[in-house]
Amino acid sequence: MTSSLTTIDLKIEGMDCGHCISTVEKAVHALPGIEEVKVSLSDNNAIISFDAALTSQDAIVEAVEDAGYDVPR
Repeated sequence: MTSSLTTIDLKIEGMDCGHCISTVEKAVHALPGIEEVKVSLSDNNAIISFDAALTSQDAIVEAVEDAGYDVPR
C-alpha cells in the first residue's frame, strides 16, 4: 500500500491562546488520514501532515473554519 502523505502549512487567523491551539488540533485530528498537526500561535499557522487518499486540504480548511477560525485563501 502506498501512502500519499502530504504536508501543508496553513495560515490561521483568530487564534490567541492555548485553548485555540487545542481546538484547532482537535478539529483537524477528527478528520480521517491526519498524521500530525503542529499549531503555532506565534506564527499563526498549522503544519499538517495527512494522507491525501483519505482527506483533502479543502476538508482541513473547512474543519478549521467550522471550529471558528479564519483561513485566508
